[in-house]
Amino acid sequence: MGRDLNDVAMAGGAEAVRLAVANARCVTKAEPVRDGVILVNGADLKPEPISWLWNGWLASGKLHILAGAPGQGKTTIALGLAATVTCGGRWPDGSRCAAGNVLVWSGEDDPKDTLLPRLLAAGADRSQVFFVDGTRLNGEVQSFDPARDMLALTEQCERIGNVRLIVVDPIVSAVTGDSHKNTETRRALQPLVDLAASMDAALIGITHFSKGGQGADPAQRVVGSVAFTAVARVVLVAAKVKGEDGEDRRVVARAKSNIGPDDGGFEYRLEQCEPVPGIHASRVAWGASVAGTARELLTDPSEHDSEAETALDSATEFLRHVLRGDVVPSKTVESEARAAGIAWRTVRRASDALGVKKRPGEGGKWYWSLPKLASLSNVERLDTLDTLTPPINQGGDVRA
Repeated sequence: MGRDLNDVAMAGGAEAVRLAVANARCVTKAEPVRDGVILVNGADLKPEPISWLWNGWLASGKLHILAGAPGQGKTTIALGLAATVTCGGRWPDGSRCAAGNVLVWSGEDDPKDTLLPRLLAAGADRSQVFFVDGTRLNGEVQSFDPARDMLALTEQCERIGNVRLIVVDPIVSAVTGDSHKNTETRRALQPLVDLAASMDAALIGITHFSKGGQGADPAQRVVGSVAFTAVARVVLVAAKVKGEDGEDRRVVARAKSNIGPDDGGFEYRLEQCEPVPGIHASRVAWGASVAGTARELLTDPSEHDSEAETALDSATEFLRHVLRGDVVPSKTVESEARAAGIAWRTVRRASDALGVKKRPGEGGKWYWSLPKLASLSNVERLDTLDTLTPPINQGGDVRA
């Protein structure tokens, strides 16, 4: 039963009453929670390191984009990574992965005849994989709609527990509006990012490269809004290029990372196998690690050669024009090349290819001419050239 002040007085006297009143005054009524902006003071936060599912490559609670041209095995790569998670296998760099569950939402491939066979080919534990197969509303099964069904999906993930990887193929399926508009794309991706953060799961979104753009920054070739690569903390790209030996090779490389190294990659190849009798599927076989930026790793050496040949042709024509029927100071040639936007090193290569003659004249100046003017007999001030034979470098200047 409750006690009033009379009870307190009878039990403890006047002093007990005074203390009871004082304590009552200190009790304040709790204020209702109000809507508004939430601010967190930096002093109340504790710095935490990035939590990695795969160190440097897949971060827990973060969005990753895996992009590439059609036919590069992007889905097969993602499912290979998923298989590693399901069985606690080893990543391409040899490090061990902690086992966990995987959630796969695909808008392009059937789980029964495509996705599951590829997972089995990669050695996955099928009991650890869950496919988003739609949603039930008012007793009717409908297609999964992230704008409507994300809360229900979150509840399912919490029920499953230990979800460590989420694969969305293609990531554009999560955008119900215009995927080329930055604001709409960011708004559509946020629920997926929140889901990954709440589950502490790495999120991989698969997408394509835009046409063209060879030699450009691979991260800038991702189709759709720049929000895809802006929201993603890590962007991985896959491509097939020719190696220096002329043989085809496939490479997965980091094109962007806001939270770790942003270079390096791994070679890989796609293999066909029969994980279940009568069922054929592709799987990824990882090769050696490779160093360099994604732009360097995914550019065909032949593209470099082609660009170099085009530049050399332009420089050759430039020299024929500048040196036509005349003897020209090398400094003038260099100035003209700069104005024409032609690299001086390319001009030097073109001069060697043309057999341009380079001779010193008065005051230590150097002069260039086409081979047919090698004698330079029509230039009075240079009639002593043949007696001057100091060594020269490719730029036509006297070596110190």
